[in-house]
Amino acid sequence: MTLRLYDTRSRVKRKLETLVDGEVGIYVCGITPYSPSHIGHARQAIAFDIIVRWLRNSGYKVNHITNFTDIDDKIIAIANDEKVHFLEVANRNIEDYFDVMNLLNVLPADAYPRVTETIPEIISMISRLISSGNAYESSDGVYFEINSAPEKYGQLTGQTLEMVQEGAGGRVNTTGSGKKNHRDFALWKFAKENEPYWDSPWGKGRPGWHIECSAMSLEYLGEKFDIHGGGSDLMFPHHEAEIFQSECCLNHEPVVQYWIHNGMINVDGEKMSKSLGNFWTIRDAISKVNPLELRYCLINAPYRQPVEFNDVMLEDSSSHHQRLISAYGEGLFLCEKKSWKNSDFLKSASTNFSNGMNDDFNTRIAVVEVQSVVKYLKEKIDNNDVAEISASVSWLSDFAGKILGLLPDDEFILDEVNQNNTAMSAISDLVNDLLNQRKVARDEKNWDRADEIRSELNSMGVIVEDSPSGPIWRLR
Repeated sequence: MTLRLYDTRSRVKRKLETLVDGEVGIYVCGITPYSPSHIGHARQAIAFDIIVRWLRNSGYKVNHITNFTDIDDKIIAIANDEKVHFLEVANRNIEDYFDVMNLLNVLPADAYPRVTETIPEIISMISRLISSGNAYESSDGVYFEINSAPEKYGQLTGQTLEMVQEGAGGRVNTTGSGKKNHRDFALWKFAKENEPYWDSPWGKGRPGWHIECSAMSLEYLGEKFDIHGGGSDLMFPHHEAEIFQSECCLNHEPVVQYWIHNGMINVDGEKMSKSLGNFWTIRDAISKVNPLELRYCLINAPYRQPVEFNDVMLEDSSSHHQRLISAYGEGLFLCEKKSWKNSDFLKSASTNFSNGMNDDFNTRIAVVEVQSVVKYLKEKIDNNDVAEISASVSWLSDFAGKILGLLPDDEFILDEVNQNNTAMSAISDLVNDLLNQRKVARDEKNWDRADEIRSELNSMGVIVEDSPSGPIWRLR
């Protein structure tokens, strides 16, 4: 099946046709590091990590760029409050980002440009926009003039200038700044007191938000590149502004061939926000579950859809991931990996997985196939089918591991299996005795005693699953 991805600009799924055959350049808007990374950052990073993994698995040479917006109003405000240099704030949160991304098994991008390291390129781009008549100097900075290219307005959102009234509901008639029009956006902001600044032809100041990503993407990927990604919350105004700037500066279109956007995080049915009190940092989440269990939770919906995040979803994903690790570890302990390509069942699972990923990177379909192979593997372990055990472990390594990033290293898993086997051997007599007592209690319909025994087992770290052949237990 041909790889197709949903292009926000054209609003259809399009066949991936790259500018250079066999190569993909992808720029993803990264974080503004004013605070520790939250699960929205995790969702985006994991989504694009899997997209990049699948592109590489499909034979493409991928150049993956993710930026850091390391100068920003919030960063400056926090630095001033703490009486430290603004880069101290940015750097500690960038370090936190790398730490948690490593825990989540997110592969590093090929480059991480920073705004503060791209100032000359930003200044050059602004100068070109002034020269082309698309930007102007004012009393408080340099602005892009929307009316200089009205035809480019709303390419991602579908809005037009005519659709947008002056201000909010027509109530705003003045710009409140040096803008000609309130819709014009800042390219360069003149420095205020106690703010960092750089010299420029227009005076001391710092870049506006939108021009930063245009300059960094063009610097690292060239005047035309394949894919620009980011969260759906960035479509307007950030990505709309990028289209204005880049296409007017370079005088050709499109600069970006495909725009793709991941959905947001909803917590208990509402968009995650600090103001609603439903905000989760990544470290909040991984204090409750294993990082790879969190990863499993965040890929259980296609990347364009919102993720419904709550304790129930987290616990469900945790259980599914533990089943994956348990089955994979047991199979790996029993047999060496061998090719799955001689197994009809696994070849079918591979086809279904690939068809899902080739249809706009549908990780939900991919996860369902992983679950089906986990079930298949457990059946083959029960039947001692060595050939299919070996093949299934190999399949999970290729798809659940290398593509979805859900498996730790084999050495780690085998060590866990050995420790688990030792622990299970040590407590097996006690657990089996309690399970026998539980059976007697259930036979006598003494549900309180049966529940009491289950709770006791749970406190020991023992998880009991009732099956048609009797209870199956494992350690948490």
